[in-house]
Amino acid sequence: MKFSIATLLANISEEKLVAPKALEKKLDCQEEASIRKLQIALDALERIGILAKDKGRYRRVELENLVEAKLHCSSKGFCFAIQEKEGSEDVYVRESHLSNAWNGDRVLVKIVKEGSRRRSPEGKVEVILERANPSVLARVKQVHPEGQPHYRAIPLDDRLLFELDLLPTENLENAIDHLVHVEIVRYPLGSQRPIGKVVQILGSDAEAAEDIDIVCCKHDLPRDFSPRVLEEAELLVSNLSKSDLKNKLDLRRQLTLSFGDTNKKDINHAISLETIKSGQWRLGIHIADIPYYVQQESLLDKEACSRGLSVNLGKATIPIFPETISFDRLALLPERDRLALSIAIVIDNKGQIVEFEIEPSVISVNYQLTYEELEAMFDSEEPDESIHPDAEELHPFIQEIFAVSNALRNARLRRGAFELNLPEQISYYDEEGDLGAIVSPSISPGRAMVAELTVVANQVIASHLQALGVPAIYRVQNGPEPTEVQEFVKLANNMGAQLYLETPEEIQPADFQAFVEEFSNLKAEKIMTYLLEDSLKSASYSTTAKPHFGLA
Repeated sequence: MKFSIATLLANISEEKLVAPKALEKKLDCQEEASIRKLQIALDALERIGILAKDKGRYRRVELENLVEAKLHCSSKGFCFAIQEKEGSEDVYVRESHLSNAWNGDRVLVKIVKEGSRRRSPEGKVEVILERANPSVLARVKQVHPEGQPHYRAIPLDDRLLFELDLLPTENLENAIDHLVHVEIVRYPLGSQRPIGKVVQILGSDAEAAEDIDIVCCKHDLPRDFSPRVLEEAELLVSNLSKSDLKNKLDLRRQLTLSFGDTNKKDINHAISLETIKSGQWRLGIHIADIPYYVQQESLLDKEACSRGLSVNLGKATIPIFPETISFDRLALLPERDRLALSIAIVIDNKGQIVEFEIEPSVISVNYQLTYEELEAMFDSEEPDESIHPDAEELHPFIQEIFAVSNALRNARLRRGAFELNLPEQISYYDEEGDLGAIVSPSISPGRAMVAELTVVANQVIASHLQALGVPAIYRVQNGPEPTEVQEFVKLANNMGAQLYLETPEEIQPADFQAFVEEFSNLKAEKIMTYLLEDSLKSASYSTTAKPHFGLA
């Protein structure tokens, strides 16, 4: 089992001593080589003062002038260590103080010179917590044409200022001057160069290489699963037993739909809807209960944690689980009994949430519709069997879903949320994208509807977890910098707009909503929307519940 120093330190606290045996278990160090590497890491961390040892057990030591940061390097050699904490200063790190750390690495930096008003503090890398480049895109060269051939790889990223010695492999001479994917076998030690291994020859240049190969190599996206992970996936039970259904809310008789493109197989959420008293709706968002199948600390769980999320590359998807289960047992397929986590939300006709419940359930998706079918049924005034053979049952259901979505959207807009009128993207999101604001005017009505329902489900879950006070990961978005927005207002007004900030020092989502409405009457709408977009900060993940600017 490979582990990083960051993972090791995350399992050691300042308050409680921990034994090496306990760390071996937590880090899954079963082989002798892994256990030896763990002990080497513990000895090194103790030697530099980050760990203290007491009767064979270890605890963390909080050191002054030591900050955790991520390296952003220049092609000229120097770097800045960027701290995650908002408002923290960036730390300048000379090339001679990098201690073999590379661009993107998470590090502990010791402050060696305090900063001033005009100069950043200066630091030195003490510990490399986590490597950001387990592989690199590079070009191969032969360094000694005479006699015994020797090969090196030169990274394409000019911020990686090193060459790698390549292990001899078959047909390596055919890779000379070619674009290759190099796996790091050993990082640099002292003055010794790093060692790599060519795992794929991509082509003579970027144009000759497949786009998907370049993307996967550049971002180190794993495309295959280990035999052990595949074996564990095959052992998952495909059919539900009576014991699986115990203490589960049975919703199999409820009309339930899922939506996706024709070729989408890893459907993990579905929707149900019923009208209740006083014209209110009970909206059901059902999410595949993957944790029921994938046990914590199993090989599948660890593989999913290392991948983080499924990656959509247009026509291809790199899942976090093997296709044998992500496209089958873990997917909400039509006419199959599936375990789910169901969020039932009662919504009034003004789009306000009246109450909600969250329960484990068993569901059976009745229909999986494409977005084209969904939108065609919404646009048709009467059921049309040419769109879908069961249009008689589906048509009123679809009309009601869109009514709920519109009510939620109107409530969101009344809170001050805004929508950017940007060109349609090839890649779609079920939630808000990196911009934070929903870009629904430029995506299809069906996708916008699903996004609206997904967002409200996330808001309900977030509010529930916050009320319980349990640890959670939130999707948040900080507001834009007031000075940037003020400059934008001046520019836009010079271009014929009439923008106004009620509180220039405290930008509100409603300000952006007013801007978007003003743009719609101008010829320069597209230009101004792009300029407004530039002032937005990206939405991000946080363990602290914070406001979300785009969603108000």
